[in-house]
Amino acid sequence: MNHTSVNRGNLIRTLIWVAIFSISMAFIESAVVVYLRAIFYPEGFAFPLKLESDNLIGIEVLREIATIFILLSIAVLVGRKLWERFAYFLFCFGVWDIFYYVWLKTLINWPSTILDWDILFLIPLPWIGPVIAPLTLSLLMIIFSLIIMYLYYKGYDFKPPLVSKILVLAGTGLILFSFMRDIDAALHQALPQPYLYGLLITGEFLYIAAFIISYVKNTREHKV
Repeated sequence: MNHTSVNRGNLIRTLIWVAIFSISMAFIESAVVVYLRAIFYPEGFAFPLKLESDNLIGIEVLREIATIFILLSIAVLVGRKLWERFAYFLFCFGVWDIFYYVWLKTLINWPSTILDWDILFLIPLPWIGPVIAPLTLSLLMIIFSLIIMYLYYKGYDFKPPLVSKILVLAGTGLILFSFMRDIDAALHQALPQPYLYGLLITGEFLYIAAFIISYVKNTREHKV
């Protein structure tokens, strides 16, 4: 077996175990949500939201922070360089987020469709939106991460240029606004306003453009 095939085997084994870890984490996360919904939404989860106590909200925020650090820790342990670790974090997060909804569907048959609304995150304000939004973002994360890992496998040193970073920041701003703009539905027990899909789609296109620019630049200039 030559050096290349060994590296390929190591990469595949690492991806398999990272995926297993992320899927398992997703089950733990979904199980916690099943318990919370059984307590606070025994008749079914729906908007307008039923507010939890400040103490429970604080615990939920800390749980989300802990989850991010767990996923980040795996990325740091298995990656060797900064952007390779970033790619593993994207992969972990994307697989975890998709399987979070897969497990919820399996355990409690929710969501009924990918257009159902959910509380997506709590930091710094509650994020709300249809399930299709985090699913498409997670799919992009997985695709981008696998391509970055493949570039490292082929001997390229991935370093996104400034223009790509600017596009990502712009896209992130649009997507975060689409999730956090509806303060009344998030905090004041109102029905949600129509989701601004245009902001999500524009943000995702900016992500894709940023990645294509990075891919082209790095494959031309950063062979190591």
